[in-house]
Amino acid sequence: MRIGWYINRLRSMSPAEILHRLGEHRRKVVSRRRDDGWQRYGSPQLHPVFHGLRGAVQANANADQRQAITAAAADTLEGRFSALGRTWPPRDRHRLFAAEAWRLDPVSGTLWPGPEVHAFDVDFRSAGDRGDIKYVWEFNRLQQLPPLAVQWLLSGDGKCLEAIEAAIDSWHAANPPFRGVAWASGIEVALRAISLIVTLDIAGDKLAVATRGKTGEILAASAYWLPRFPSRFSSANNHLVAELAGEYLISLAFGSESVSARAALVAEVDKQILADGAGAEQTPTYAAFTAELILLCATAARQAGSPFPTSVDARLAAFAEFAGWLPARGGGFGDDDEGRALTLGDEPDYVRSVAAAIHGYLGMAGDAPAPGDFRALFFGAPSRQAPTPDGLRTFAQGGLSVWHGTMNGRRIDLTYDHGPLGYLSIAAHGHADALSLTLCIDDEPVLVDPGTWLYGSGREWRNWFRSTPAHNTLNIEGQSQSIISGPFNWSHKARATLVESQDGLPWKLSASHDGYKARFGVVHRRTVTGEVDGIRITDQLLGGSHKAEIVFQLAAGLEASREGGTVRVSRGEETLLTIRFPDGAVDIRAGGDAPGQGGWVSPRFGVRQPAPRLAWRGEVGRDGVAIHLAVPPRLSVQSDIL
Repeated sequence: MRIGWYINRLRSMSPAEILHRLGEHRRKVVSRRRDDGWQRYGSPQLHPVFHGLRGAVQANANADQRQAITAAAADTLEGRFSALGRTWPPRDRHRLFAAEAWRLDPVSGTLWPGPEVHAFDVDFRSAGDRGDIKYVWEFNRLQQLPPLAVQWLLSGDGKCLEAIEAAIDSWHAANPPFRGVAWASGIEVALRAISLIVTLDIAGDKLAVATRGKTGEILAASAYWLPRFPSRFSSANNHLVAELAGEYLISLAFGSESVSARAALVAEVDKQILADGAGAEQTPTYAAFTAELILLCATAARQAGSPFPTSVDARLAAFAEFAGWLPARGGGFGDDDEGRALTLGDEPDYVRSVAAAIHGYLGMAGDAPAPGDFRALFFGAPSRQAPTPDGLRTFAQGGLSVWHGTMNGRRIDLTYDHGPLGYLSIAAHGHADALSLTLCIDDEPVLVDPGTWLYGSGREWRNWFRSTPAHNTLNIEGQSQSIISGPFNWSHKARATLVESQDGLPWKLSASHDGYKARFGVVHRRTVTGEVDGIRITDQLLGGSHKAEIVFQLAAGLEASREGGTVRVSRGEETLLTIRFPDGAVDIRAGGDAPGQGGWVSPRFGVRQPAPRLAWRGEVGRDGVAIHLAVPPRLSVQSDIL
């Protein structure tokens, strides 16, 4: 698998990137010989990065936040840890951070390599029997520590300080520089450094001198690692932003702003957050992750008296506006690995939490953060509630159109994806979902993106969740518009084009993509039209006629029943949607032992649930086929549509 990965990746590289990779390889060879051991990374004097953070936390903390922080700290103190849809085996609260805890995969129960193996020799792309590397990395991010520090600040609980010291001392002993799995990826190095910096700014002067010294050594080794092995060229996505953020914030902790890291970070803002606020990686959660990292750095720069250019604030504001247009639930697309910079753990709506933090930082109107939101402690809350978006909005650069409105007295939220596959040459986190729809009714997901499932250990299921047949669009012969060539790579990318965006009643959206042109000689065009009580979807194949499949993936917990060419979608006794198909076979299946046998959704990383998948099959050509989605009135007044 490792050889195959290199071959596929090489095909995506430019000559300049190949030269960069060769130079990187030479640096890794040198590093293996000389860079081990803490003795090379003495602890410098540490300075505050987020000035006044203690006062801000104390001033902003409300009852809901205090309760959420207390619960998060209690979990850590009792040896409980959950992330990515999994709960780790419980740990003895008197021995919370044993050396093996940093290498444990909670799914397989096996240990990943430790200090006996150099980080560059850890094959984390080939899972084998160890599981998905993301689980081990998640624990090593040390994101349990800032909530402990805040809990100490708000309650005076000395056990929180003891746990912070135990975690840092244990991690330092178990993970010498560039040895083992914890040093194998730059984004992990950066996120861990950010956790330590925030923890120090809240509780650092109360920690033991020895622990502070070890923290300084970890930061010093991280400061060496990050600029030496950066994510560049095809890898320069959210990983690069995280690495630059870590490098920049460490420089402030050492008392001297890194001009190069600052300049590179500011340059990435315009690349990775597009002018209309959408994320270049074609996934709202990765856009939020990127925005949160930039927001942290912008806050630190402002507090240090050297604010970022106003263009950075403008892009952050644009992302927050984009996030405000997304459905509150069920409107996600592309990959989501639940990456965060500041977190208490599970969050109901990360994207909107980051948007609220941006509005708080900028002093703008926006949606209020959810009760117990952790970020609001650091950035404050929006100045006032923003009006609810209504009507049609097209984000042309990001390639997404959103419609909010009412049909038969019910709130409807629809998204239509006409954007590129993803960012840079490998489009690592994009899905083959061009011209796909999602639909929420009264804030409940009905037609959904299938989600992510797993990364490194997902294997054929990773491919299924990224594939066109798993999404709410048309496919030909079960093949994807874009061709998968690895868990984070594509050998061919479909290009989508917006043809028309018309607001009003009826509103209308039309777009096309060329993903099937080379193989089947056709271009897929989809037109979506809003009607008084429903939505009409017309799919055409321009240039020929083929047997095709048009898919509607329902949310978990919904039911589908068919009578003739009409499918009724319901929750219990309540009909949410009726879908009238043209002549042809309509198949309804959920679950299955192999990809493609039925519908599956992944509501969060590492979680997979069976859910009905509706698949119409028939001939499609230039004249197209039309499918009508009707929204009935609420249960109390609806008639039997069927």
